[in-house]
Amino acid sequence: MTNNTWNRLKTVVTSETFLYVTKRLLQGLLTLLLASALSFLIIQFAPGDYLDTLRQNPKISPERIQELQQQFGLDQPGYIQYWRWLGRVVTKFDFGTSFVYFRPVSELLVERMGATLLLASSSIIVTWAIAIPLGIVAAVKQNRTTDRVLQVMSYTGQGFPSFITALLLLFLAQNLSPLFPVGGMTSINHADLSPIGKILDIGWHMILPTIALSITSFAGLQRITRGQLLEVLRQDYIQTARAKGLPENRVLYIHALRNAINPLITILGFEFASLLSGSFIAEFFFNWPGLGRLILQAVTAQDIYLVMASLMMGALMLILGNLLADLLLRVVDPRIRLEDLK
Repeated sequence: MTNNTWNRLKTVVTSETFLYVTKRLLQGLLTLLLASALSFLIIQFAPGDYLDTLRQNPKISPERIQELQQQFGLDQPGYIQYWRWLGRVVTKFDFGTSFVYFRPVSELLVERMGATLLLASSSIIVTWAIAIPLGIVAAVKQNRTTDRVLQVMSYTGQGFPSFITALLLLFLAQNLSPLFPVGGMTSINHADLSPIGKILDIGWHMILPTIALSITSFAGLQRITRGQLLEVLRQDYIQTARAKGLPENRVLYIHALRNAINPLITILGFEFASLLSGSFIAEFFFNWPGLGRLILQAVTAQDIYLVMASLMMGALMLILGNLLADLLLRVVDPRIRLEDLK
């Protein structure tokens, strides 16, 4: 290794960002450990287990029940089940076998993860692409007709729970079919389409569930954007910039918006963390083959290892989302010191 390479590597390793990321990741590992122990403890408090349903089936013999109990490790105390599960996760990255599907949990999650991330990511993109500009317009047009109309839209959107929005869109799709597909991720002839046709087909099926996911988030984000921008526009340095004769667009987009965007970046971190849980309602109503429905079935059937893996995935995304938000804050506002972020 040359001296230049060694010096560059030393600079990177000793940099504030590298040390901060390393520290947060180590804290994240401890958080995951504690979250896994707490989650497993709560699951153990639930009455019964997966085999209770099988015991009610007269066609399944007690010998078979006992065999399954030993196979899944349910004949062991809860703390032994947890340590065995944790050992497999750490040494082999093996989250266990699903009781319901008799398949590795990691395979089930990988199969469904893509559909959920696609739907949730499209919802975030649509939400931010619409809410931020409208929030800016509402702040600039404060107390005018445009602002009042946008506020009514915002309050209306927040007043509708996601499941009500999904039901209304589902009703609309049934009456406008085949303009909008009622459910599923692809059409019947999806396999026969060209590559571009397959992309368009999936996008066509994403329209309604994406809208269902975006409406409530859009309403809240628009109000937050408006409030943050109005607060910044009242600051003395904004009045000074205007007094110096700077163009209004420069004052708004360079000075005001840059300082108002910090809380929005923090919200983006939390939205990244809620990608999995937030898409559940849309997946349920629109028959979207994602993780939401799979996790619901796992909770209902007390499929312990599948539930644990999904909880760990949610905790991991929360940790990564917060870390991503902190790093973005540092990029947007160089005055922020990473060591001051908690």
